[in-house]
Amino acid sequence: MSSELVLLKDALSFANLTDQSLRVRAVEAAANYDTESLVLVMLAYMSTSRKGSRTSQKTLDAYSLAVRDFVPWARMNGMQLLRPGKRDGGRYLANLQRQPKAGKGKRGFLSAATIAQYTAGVRALYRALRWAGATEVQPFDEVYVPSDPTPGIVKNPPYMREVDAVLEHCEPRLAALILLCSHAGLRVSEALSIKTGDTQGRSLVVHGKGGKVRQVPLGARVRQALGSLSPVDVDGRYFNWDYGQATYRAGKAFKAAGFEWRGFHAARKHSGTRLYQATKDFTRVGLFLGHSSVDTTRRYVAVQDNDVADEVEDW
Repeated sequence: MSSELVLLKDALSFANLTDQSLRVRAVEAAANYDTESLVLVMLAYMSTSRKGSRTSQKTLDAYSLAVRDFVPWARMNGMQLLRPGKRDGGRYLANLQRQPKAGKGKRGFLSAATIAQYTAGVRALYRALRWAGATEVQPFDEVYVPSDPTPGIVKNPPYMREVDAVLEHCEPRLAALILLCSHAGLRVSEALSIKTGDTQGRSLVVHGKGGKVRQVPLGARVRQALGSLSPVDVDGRYFNWDYGQATYRAGKAFKAAGFEWRGFHAARKHSGTRLYQATKDFTRVGLFLGHSSVDTTRRYVAVQDNDVADEVEDW
């Protein structure tokens, strides 16, 4: 059993406690700055809330990381978790804004997106503590996280010419994964979970974020790549990699091709940008990518600065 499933199983044991027992456990965890128990309280809340099991594992992992950063900070800085001061939320935000990026070779401070993610995770913790009956305070409700002035599509633009060049350095299974993201517009989590039974002629049934199901048309190149693969298990799965393993393999292929690896999201932006160039329709692109809002879709499309130059020429 994976560590994620073990953690979720432990979290669900919290959710099955009586109201009084849950409150006692949550209060004790907060009073003792018991980070892992507080992670379990947060996961129990997230797993039994309105969205329930539809919350993605990526979100759960990100929020758990946020709690593991926040609780030790609170202890070291004299913040009482159940009775925080009025300025404690702002103090933690200021700490995040001064926090250097983690990882070898990384420079500078945490990005605005990372700070927003950490703050969202801590807000989830306090919603969980309220759900558990441990406290009514919400010290982060009035904490404003400044947005990044540089659009994400500029900071991490879509792969364009890189895709074809990198495919030459990929074994068939990795090539199929990259094509699923860059040509079929799948999230990497969606691509890694597909099975042989999900293919229906020239389309693919995709089980996406929030439990949503959509049907994605597959181009000839993607169909050919999938057709060359044999399932890796009795369930008919095409991939037996987790996110880290897939990232490692893709990073090596990009390096071999002489390009910077910027994650699978840049591959998804490739499909969004190409489809927009062909249709000029954000709504159709959003449906293809599985977005609930066109505003989200706009962040996946690189539009040229002179996109309307021809249209205004004769005004």
